Amino acid sequence: MAQVDIYTKNYCSFCHRAKDLLKIKNVDFTEYDVTHNRELEEQMRTRSGRRSVPQIFIDDQHIGGCDELFALDEKGKLDSLLG
Repeated sequence: MAQVDIYTKNYCSFCHRAKDLLKIKNVDFTEYDVTHNRELEEQMRTRSGRRSVPQIFIDDQHIGGCDELFALDEKGKLDSLLG
């Protein structure tokens, strides 16, 4: 199974949607809540080059945000990345 990291904020509806999709697929993931953690938020920006949440990584490959995650699923490519 792939290593999935997701950077979130607790009030972000897109973050909740992305996590829900991963849960439906029975994927274990590591969540980094950057709501009140500047250090983690800076780590997210460094890894992704982006400021918005969620930011999702599968096996250290930057996938993007919620829209990109759902697009991969709609194209039938997400399951193969998740292994």
